[in-house]
Amino acid sequence: MREIKLKAADGAGEFSAFIWEPKNKDAAGAVVVIQEIFGVNDALRATAENLAEMGFIAIAPDLFWRQEPGVNLTDKSEGEWKKALELMNGFNQDKGVEDLKVTLDTARKLPGCNGKAGTIGFCLGGRLAVMMATRSDADVNVSYYGVGLDGLVPEFDNIQAPLLMHIAELDEYCPAEVVEAVLDGAEDNEFIDAFIYPDVHHAFARVNGVHYDARAATIANGHSAELLAEMLG
Repeated sequence: MREIKLKAADGAGEFSAFIWEPKNKDAAGAVVVIQEIFGVNDALRATAENLAEMGFIAIAPDLFWRQEPGVNLTDKSEGEWKKALELMNGFNQDKGVEDLKVTLDTARKLPGCNGKAGTIGFCLGGRLAVMMATRSDADVNVSYYGVGLDGLVPEFDNIQAPLLMHIAELDEYCPAEVVEAVLDGAEDNEFIDAFIYPDVHHAFARVNGVHYDARAATIANGHSAELLAEMLG
C-alpha cells in the first residue's frame, strides 16, 4: 500500500488516497473504494487489499479530510460510533462526490491501469457509489447497503453504466418502504441490478464487523467480483 496526495477540484486543499496494486504487472482496471462513516479504516483497507489480490488496482480516498484527516474507527465502541456519526452528519456529500471524481480520474491514469475504473462503496460509501453512478462516467459502480437511496431515485435516469446494489433485508437504516421505492425506481433501468440478502443486517459484509455474515458476504462479493471483472478487465 502507498499513499498519494490529490488536489481537490474546488481548490480547498489536498487529500490523501491510498493505493493497493496487484502483483500481476499486466494492465488492470482500477476500483475506487469508498469508505463507510468510520473512515479509511482497517476493514476498508482489508477490502481494498482483497481487490488488489483479485487483480485490480484499488484506491481509497480519505473523504473526511475537510473535517479530520486520517480517521480510522471501528464499530466496536460507543465512543467510536458517536464520533463516526458526527463526522457523517458534518460531511458534505456533494463535495465528497467531487473528491471521488478526482480520484476516479487519477485512477484511470495510474501506472498499470488499463484506463477503466469503477467504484465500490459501503454504507455512506454505498450511497456515494450510487451518486457516482448518477453523476460520473465511472465504468461500473457497486453499492453495499447504501443509506438514503430512495432520495436518489429521481437521478436514476442518469445512469448509463452498470450499477449493482446489495441490500440487507433487516437493514435498520433502510426500512422496507425505502427498499420498495428504490426497487421500483430501478425496475425500468437496464443498467441497474439489485440483490436482497435475507435475514442479515446492515454492514453484513464489513470485514470483522459486528454484523458480518460470512454466507451473505461471500455471495455478494462474488456478484461484485464477477461484474468488476466483466467491466474493468
